[in-house]
Amino acid sequence: MAVNSLQDLFVHTLSDIYYAENQILKALPKMAEQAKSEDLREAFQQHLEETRGQVQRLEQVFQMCNVPAKGERCDAIEGIIKEANGLAAEITDEEVRDAGILAAAQAVEHYEISRYGTLIAWAEQLEMDDAIDLLEQNLEEEKNADRLLTEIAEGDINEDASS
Repeated sequence: MAVNSLQDLFVHTLSDIYYAENQILKALPKMAEQAKSEDLREAFQQHLEETRGQVQRLEQVFQMCNVPAKGERCDAIEGIIKEANGLAAEITDEEVRDAGILAAAQAVEHYEISRYGTLIAWAEQLEMDDAIDLLEQNLEEEKNADRLLTEIAEGDINEDASS
């Protein structure tokens, strides 16, 4: 796709986060399965449901742009997920593994937060008010997921991993 305008860049980045969210849909069940901590497992399962809703909202934004919902391969999210899988496979201690996969999940959240923030700023510039509302819902869910992961890490995960 040629990127010649802010609208083109918006759609390109929308395609990037759409791809990322769909990759996350595939990764979250495995992360939940690997988690020893019930709190962490529940957080992953809850975010899986949220991510499904986020994908649906992104599809609505694509409709607003009059383009088909299509993912653009995202090297960043693939790298974060690959790193998380590799690290989880190397860690034999369950508590340490929980700390590792939680940290990887937060890296994913931070990537998503940055993408949604950018898309919202561009949607404001492009006067796409309906898209802004949908993107802000996704952004708020990502921020909440990040906060929850921090609470879980500071609650027991990091302490358990250090013992």
